[in-house]
Amino acid sequence: MDTTSSWIDIQAGDGRFGAYLALPRGGKGPGIVLLQEIFGVNSHIRAVADQYAADGYVVLAPDLFWRSGPRIELGYDDVSWARAVELMNATDVDKAQQDIGHTVRALRAQPGVQGKVGAIGFCFGGRLAYHTAANGQVDAAVAYYGGGIHNALGRAPQVRIPLQMHFGALDAHIPADAVARIATAFEDNDGVEIHVYDQAQHGFNCNHRASYQQRAAAQAHGNTLVFLSDHL
Repeated sequence: MDTTSSWIDIQAGDGRFGAYLALPRGGKGPGIVLLQEIFGVNSHIRAVADQYAADGYVVLAPDLFWRSGPRIELGYDDVSWARAVELMNATDVDKAQQDIGHTVRALRAQPGVQGKVGAIGFCFGGRLAYHTAANGQVDAAVAYYGGGIHNALGRAPQVRIPLQMHFGALDAHIPADAVARIATAFEDNDGVEIHVYDQAQHGFNCNHRASYQQRAAAQAHGNTLVFLSDHL
C-alpha cells in the first residue's frame, strides 16, 4: 500500500499519549482522526488508517486507552473481549473527548494536512465520533455501529456538522428500534445520513472478526469516501 506510517506523541493535560499517523502518497491531503474500537489501536485499526491514507487522507489514530497502559492491542478472542470491555468501562469519556481535541489540533498542525479535518469511529469509537460531531471538534464525522448513540440523543440538536452513520440490520448490540430512534432524532437534519446494511452484524467492517461482511464493508467504505469528498 502506498502509505508511510509512524507513531507520534501528543501532549494532553495529564500526560502524553501515542497516535498512529498514516500519510498518503505525496504526504498531503485532508485530515482524518480515526477512533478505535474497544480493542485499541490494533492491527485492524492501523490497517483502516493505512486504507484511508491510500485514499488520499492524512490519518491520525489516537491511543485512547493510554491511561490504562500505552499502546494496548487486543485481538477478538474471548479473553481479549473481556479485557476490552474492562478497558472501555475504565475510560473516562470526558477525558477521551479531550484527547480527541488534542488529536485534532495535532493533526491540523501536521504539515501535510490541507483543508478540513474529519473523524471516523468504529463501535466505541463510533460513539465518540458522534460526541465529537456534537462538540463541533471536526468539520465532518462518520460513525460505524456506534454503540450507545441512541442513549445520547439529547445531544442531537448540537450536531451542526455533516454526520454519517452506518449500522448493520442484524446488529445484536444496536437493535433496529435503537436505529429507528436515532433516525427520528435526526429526521429534520439534512446534514445527517444514516445507512443500514442488510445481513450485516456488529463489526461488519472488521475482516479480523467472524461478523465481517464484505459487501456491507465495501458499500460503507464507498459511502464514506463519497461523504468525505463532499465535506472535507
